[in-house]
Amino acid sequence: MLWPDPAQRDRLVEIRGNLLARIAEADREGWFGEVEGLQVSLAGAEDKLAQLDAEQTRRGTAVDLGMPTFAQIAIRTSDVEEPAP
Repeated sequence: MLWPDPAQRDRLVEIRGNLLARIAEADREGWFGEVEGLQVSLAGAEDKLAQLDAEQTRRGTAVDLGMPTFAQIAIRTSDVEEPAP
C-alpha cells in the first residue's frame, strides 16, 4: 500500500475540492457516467486524507511501555543510611 506524503495534504484537499466541483458540473449537465467515475476518484482522495489524519493521530499519541522512570529506580542519598563507624 502506498502511504501519502504528509507534506502533500494541502494538495489532496485541493484535489478533493476540484473533484466535488467537477461532480456538481457533471451532475448538472447530465453526464451520469462521468459522475460515477469522479465519485470513485473522490472516494480515493478522501481515503488518503483519512490515512493522513489517522497517522497524525497515531504519531501524536504517547505509548506507555510500562518502564519505570528514573525517579522510581534511583536511590536518593537522603534515603540511604550512613554506615556505622
